[in-house]
Amino acid sequence: MNTEVQNFDEIRPYSDAEVPKAVEQIISDPEFTAAIIRFKFGKAFGGLSKVLSPLLGWYLRRHWRKLQTVQDVQRYVSGYLAQALKHTTDGVSCSGLDALPKQQSYLFVCNHRDIAMDPALVNWCLHEHGFDTARIAIGDNLLKKPCVTALMKLNKSFIVRRSAKGPREMLKALSQLSAYIRHSLQQGQHIWIAQKEGRAKDGFDQTDPAILKMFYMAGKAEGQEFAAYMQQLNIVPVAISYEYDPCDEAKALELYQRAEDGGYQKAEFEDIDSIIKGITGYKGRIHLHFGQVVDAGFSTPEQLAELIDKQIYQGYKIYPANQYAAGEPVSDEQAAAKFASRLGHMLPEIQSYARTMYANPLKNFHKVQEE
Repeated sequence: MNTEVQNFDEIRPYSDAEVPKAVEQIISDPEFTAAIIRFKFGKAFGGLSKVLSPLLGWYLRRHWRKLQTVQDVQRYVSGYLAQALKHTTDGVSCSGLDALPKQQSYLFVCNHRDIAMDPALVNWCLHEHGFDTARIAIGDNLLKKPCVTALMKLNKSFIVRRSAKGPREMLKALSQLSAYIRHSLQQGQHIWIAQKEGRAKDGFDQTDPAILKMFYMAGKAEGQEFAAYMQQLNIVPVAISYEYDPCDEAKALELYQRAEDGGYQKAEFEDIDSIIKGITGYKGRIHLHFGQVVDAGFSTPEQLAELIDKQIYQGYKIYPANQYAAGEPVSDEQAAAKFASRLGHMLPEIQSYARTMYANPLKNFHKVQEE
């Protein structure tokens, strides 16, 4: 058994040897097949489930038996992603990767708008430009079902144990995560992680210094200085810009309810619903900008967070929707009218929250330009 399995078995992705067993586990899970049928047939699910589940299991075994390695899985997923992007976007573009040497491993710290699409799009761009795909940090709050856990670990996801209780257990979980990130980078594996816990539902992207302190824990345990250790990680800020957020209305409603009621009670499978909507919903144009390695100009987590934010704000692609939402002159009147119509279909009381969501990236862009 290799060192990675011994040290990080609780959180690591599946290895190639584990793929066939994990695939069979997913196919055999009645909740997984039921979820596919429910998504495909909606209200007709109840009467069709018993008939279709065995047929679906047979179909999946026939098509998934060729999945023997993690690379096989990623190649299979990329085909579905290509179809999803074709039908739900007006094109995906990226910039900045040409300036990053391929022989390095990178810690991609990314703004966070969509649970599944953010890391999927980063890996899509990496693959398209000849880079290896990244291992993906995912919170265990999303892994409430065994089939979901297996699916994510098949696709190079590793687990962030947010559910750890008590100071001692939390410290152990964070130390393990920090060590795993360093171990992966030393192995030549890229890492994707969001700049803070949870999506930026108000569109205000800001790196949480606590994430950077977690990165540092492995170096701190060895007595290394913060800046010297963080320079070794090859941190690259990534800005993802969606012209339209498929979950914008749901996010605006949550922000409204928090403002009105002082809190928000998330439904049991709300995160899963958000994942599905993010994948299947219309997104317009999408741009990803990969920044430069942040290797100087900081000595504290807060200073490093500011440098990451600056690159994300500069790299964010501004669309007419952002200009319209901020009340600024728009570069494309037709696109602005399309966004205005989108706003008009939302409840009047949540429209201001949706506007703010789209305006904040432009405000942050202006802030960096002024500085």
